[in-house]
Amino acid sequence: MAIHPDFDKRILAFKDFVNGKRNAYDDSGHGTHVAGCLCGSGLLSEGRYKGIAPKSRLVVGKVLNYKGDGNVEDMAAGMEWILGHIQEYDIRILNISIGMDESIDRERMGQLVGLIDKAWEEGLIVVCAAGNMGPEPMTISPLGARKEVITVGCHEGGYFRNHPHLCEDYSSRGPSPFSMKKPDVVAPGTDIISCNGKISRRGRYYRNAYISKSGTSMATPIVSGGLALLLQKYPYYTNSQAKQKLMYTSRDLNEPWNKQGWGMIQIDRLLK
Repeated sequence: MAIHPDFDKRILAFKDFVNGKRNAYDDSGHGTHVAGCLCGSGLLSEGRYKGIAPKSRLVVGKVLNYKGDGNVEDMAAGMEWILGHIQEYDIRILNISIGMDESIDRERMGQLVGLIDKAWEEGLIVVCAAGNMGPEPMTISPLGARKEVITVGCHEGGYFRNHPHLCEDYSSRGPSPFSMKKPDVVAPGTDIISCNGKISRRGRYYRNAYISKSGTSMATPIVSGGLALLLQKYPYYTNSQAKQKLMYTSRDLNEPWNKQGWGMIQIDRLLK
């Protein structure tokens, strides 16, 4: 399966923790869509479906199978690999568009969230999806429940009005066991058009280049893309400084804190 042309030659490294393949591929389409939200160039759409930070480079760890499912062990192995290559690839942002529920064994989950904490301690800006288990309270994914990471919920800010299937209706709600104030921010996540991992090619022409998906997995790379632009402008920012500026420049939607956090991200204000 061909890598989407919207990423041109910006994939610095690819590691497959599911099937052990060497060449980059995506048999579920989830990772391609998420990466496109963050940094697709919009090449095949003449710029219409460009990602938030289209010049960003990618270091990709594949931890989901062809169904889009994963397990703690593969996720932990992916985290350890990232931690071992921070300097080599100059990794600044870790985007985790994966949600997990509380039914997983506590010891195994403890190992994984410990690695997420370590990533923040190593200076990475860790951006995690809140999950799609709402609207009940205390439904934040364990990966996004940590105090330091940036936890992203979904909200459309009234854009769709009476749309029957808004991501904000099922976006996971805080608080978390580790922080009373979760999520941290929200971003759009309903019917987001981005790169299709199941793109096909005939000669010079591509078919099914883009696809619409919804969820906090789509909202998360929008935030990561905004932060990539922030680091491009202010490369000396620490992860704590970047998080603080992201939160303080967000727009209050007058929603309960456990739904919106600090509010809707405002990338224009973030970069001022």
